[in-house]
Amino acid sequence: MTVYSETFRTKLVQKMLQPNARPVSVLAREAGVPEGTLFRWKKETTLGGMSAHQPDDKTPSPTKPSQQWSSEEKLAVVLEAAAVPEAELGAFLRRKGLHAAQLAEWRKQMLAALDGRPSKADRKAASMEARRVRDLERELRRKDKALAEAAALLVLKKKAQAIWGDEDDNTDPENEE
Repeated sequence: MTVYSETFRTKLVQKMLQPNARPVSVLAREAGVPEGTLFRWKKETTLGGMSAHQPDDKTPSPTKPSQQWSSEEKLAVVLEAAAVPEAELGAFLRRKGLHAAQLAEWRKQMLAALDGRPSKADRKAASMEARRVRDLERELRRKDKALAEAAALLVLKKKAQAIWGDEDDNTDPENEE
């Protein structure tokens, strides 16, 4: 198995991702690399495994999946994408390992946050929280009623004892002789 340097891999992937790139079969013959290997390198790069546009002296570092990006990173990508011309947007998204739908969703979320409108996730979380509060309040009212009933029963028991005396005092003074 032949081991290729990261710089070599990066250069070939960059050649494959150029706007008017030569066919992979031609690049494979020129570089002496199997076509399948070139396709795998390209797939790894476009899926976020490596960045195709890093300087030659740096080794590419793996990036995390877009689902794990922080809000700040998403905002930075949305702002960066806004500055990219429409014709180059596809290449930009491939470099970032994103889909146009993800970018559109993030843009919508950022605009909603700026407008002060809650997102779907925020609305869902708020409705679930409101439901939880209603359930807890209903349970509290039920327990308050049960406590009030128990307190009333204790008061009645004390009054009955005060009127009739202790129930254990059933002895007649006449029978004690």
